[in-house]
Amino acid sequence: MINNKFYKLIFLSPLLIVLGSCGINSSIMFKTPKGGSFKYDSIPMRPATEYTISKDDKFNFYLYPNAGEKLIESISGTNVKEDNILFGNNNNNIFTNFQYIVKGDGNVELPIVGNVKAEGLTLSEFQDSLKKKYATQYNTPFIKVEITNQRCIVFSGQGSAAKIVPIMNNNTTLMEIIAQAGGIDSRGQSKIIKLMRRVNGSREVYLIDLSTMEGLVYTDMIVQGNDYIYIEPKPDLAKELVKEIAPVLSIISSVFVIVRIIQTTK
Repeated sequence: MINNKFYKLIFLSPLLIVLGSCGINSSIMFKTPKGGSFKYDSIPMRPATEYTISKDDKFNFYLYPNAGEKLIESISGTNVKEDNILFGNNNNNIFTNFQYIVKGDGNVELPIVGNVKAEGLTLSEFQDSLKKKYATQYNTPFIKVEITNQRCIVFSGQGSAAKIVPIMNNNTTLMEIIAQAGGIDSRGQSKIIKLMRRVNGSREVYLIDLSTMEGLVYTDMIVQGNDYIYIEPKPDLAKELVKEIAPVLSIISSVFVIVRIIQTTK
């Protein structure tokens, strides 16, 4: 007959497995050390530096001769000839819906002028550079560049689940991005929102609390391309515990049934 020690081992096994398990709430990311040793950066309402163009950035490029004279005419409804609007994303243009991509060497190939340095430049610097290059071909060119692939990553508080959210304009706020991502998950903690931004080659981390009215001021914080917004989820101990124990209990119950069958057949 199987002694009591065997049964005790069977019933203690789930507890031992849980105590030794590292799988409970393992999806929670970006944990800060206990004891307050981690220091968060001060929260900027607007980016400290202007966005600079990076490798693989995509953009639309518009060129209007004569300081944009024909652009004003098109807005006012005056007829515009096709050859007056160049390299744009316009129904009157042969370059309709064409995007340009910054190559791995930091340059982009553009019509007429060929390879042009783009990486590391702000939009205004890049536009000024293009004006100088196209001024040899066109009279007082007016140039506009729009980055089309700016985005940020939002973890809405559902464990490690995340969404890539496009940034449609340069003044998109934190609240708008959270809304586009579907809001804060029921498991998310509105008082622990970590925004991680690359500044001068490293990530600064800002802690934002939107759980009270005092946090309303931070809803207008301007989000920048490549920001990470992490809403920390609440630890779901009960659900994770059941998930960890269920396979073990299934095996133990099977073993227990087999043992009982063996005992009854003796």
